[in-house]
Amino acid sequence: MEPTQVATLERADAVRAEGVDRAFGGVQALRGASFAARPGEIHALAGENGAGKSTMIKVLCGLVRPDRGEVSVDGRLAAAFQELSLMPDLTVAENLLLRRPPRGRSGLVARRRLVPEAAALLDRFGAEGIPAGATAGALSVAQRQVVELVRALAAEPRVLILDEPTAALAEQQVAWLSAHMRRLRDDGCCVVFTSHRWREIEALADRVTIFRNGTHVTTRERLGETEAVRLMSGRTIAGTYPDITTIRRGPSALSVENLNGVSFDLHEGEILGIGGLAGQGQRQLFLTLFGAQKATTGEIAVAGRRVTIRHPRHAIRAGIGIAYVPEDRKAEGLLLPLSIRDNLALATLDRRARLGFVRRGAEARAVRDIVERLSVRLRSPGQPVGTLSGGNQQKVLMGRWLLTDARVLLLYDVTRGVDAATKHDFYVLVAELAARGMAVLLYSSETEEIAHLCHRVLVLREGRVAAELPGPVGDAERIVAAAISDQEVHRA
Repeated sequence: MEPTQVATLERADAVRAEGVDRAFGGVQALRGASFAARPGEIHALAGENGAGKSTMIKVLCGLVRPDRGEVSVDGRLAAAFQELSLMPDLTVAENLLLRRPPRGRSGLVARRRLVPEAAALLDRFGAEGIPAGATAGALSVAQRQVVELVRALAAEPRVLILDEPTAALAEQQVAWLSAHMRRLRDDGCCVVFTSHRWREIEALADRVTIFRNGTHVTTRERLGETEAVRLMSGRTIAGTYPDITTIRRGPSALSVENLNGVSFDLHEGEILGIGGLAGQGQRQLFLTLFGAQKATTGEIAVAGRRVTIRHPRHAIRAGIGIAYVPEDRKAEGLLLPLSIRDNLALATLDRRARLGFVRRGAEARAVRDIVERLSVRLRSPGQPVGTLSGGNQQKVLMGRWLLTDARVLLLYDVTRGVDAATKHDFYVLVAELAARGMAVLLYSSETEEIAHLCHRVLVLREGRVAAELPGPVGDAERIVAAAISDQEVHRA
């Protein structure tokens, strides 16, 4: 977002909102909500999906007008959002310099200077490996997020607002952003951020504000995760990760032989983790297995039978049953203007159709069952899926593939941007699916999830399996160590 100038505060706060109400249709996102943050502090805004955090952030930035209440900001404001605002058909340079492009003597845009100046800007902020001349749409989600962040950092704001800035970032990129946030704080900037990764909040935040059901619950300097989850959700989570050691694995469900250089067996009832540093071929592996990317070498077998998968429709058809839940639910998974019902039923329309007409009764029953099973919070199955919180949108996407009765589930960073309580629900669901005999291939940008939730972990490096670790690994550092080791690690 381009920096904006808002009303100057008479108080010591850098940003303040008081008594804010905001409704979207029949959904009351904020109810008399208040928030305040000071200059020279990093302030975390936390809460469950649907608690009103993102709406409050957009109100503070002026993107959403409150129905009632007052908002004040002291100084130049910049923001970066989880929902990326880059124009995919423009280059990185054009996106970075869109509002302030270099101009020649005639006042026209000096296009030859765009790429060099953008490259210098990326270098200035330590954003490595992002070509300034590439189109934004060709970048990974993490790279696009970094570009979005560089654009906000370059504005030299007095108030910086970051909505889930690390959701798509790998660990080294999180460290990069954390260093910039601390630098800005030390320079007197007010940094407000939202995150569902509690260890980041504990490591970065000087104060934490909790929202629940669109209202302010508390603001504290110190807050442990257990207490935070109780305040955010109104319930206590007994344990973050379910016990997977009692799940018994069955015969091979998916066998991969030299698929672009990767080989492994995934068994029924097994959760197999794919680890390694970001950008080591994890995404390509998942897309190839789902038929969304072409394999250059190798073979795939399902339940001992060789299969050919050249398109996602081949993967989900009967007899194969491979389903893929992506990280970017809005760009790759859901049709946001369509209803929850239509999004859930999309992959299985043919199963509830007769003579070309969908049997609405059968569809309604299937949708109702999956909504209850996944505890999707909604007003009606007919409401647009885009009106749901991020966590509930992810549940809808997961539910779509559960309705296909798939036997192999490819989960690619499905808890990205999901709150702690909803993450726990996903962990329990994945363990339950494995216990029922489903085979699960799991990648997460949070190595802790892979370490605790998987029966085995394959660590990829440069598109190859560098190590195989028996699980639950329990210690994320073992996975990281295997990812950066120069030597092959003994396989389990």
